Amino acid sequence: MFKAGKAMRFFFFNISMICWLSIWLTGYETAHWTAYMVPSFTLFAAITALCPGLIIARKIFGED
Repeated sequence: MFKAGKAMRFFFFNISMICWLSIWLTGYETAHWTAYMVPSFTLFAAITALCPGLIIARKIFGED
């Protein structure tokens, strides 16, 4: 199984925090519910090092 490295996890964490900040600045009640999906998935990937998007891309495109 493919796991994200430390640099990729840090990248996921930063993207997630920027998205959560933008939702907070917009207003939680104003932001559409789909806006919560990307920061939730990237935060999950940062915490667990499992990213389904990376796993699928690796299967499609193979190793670098």
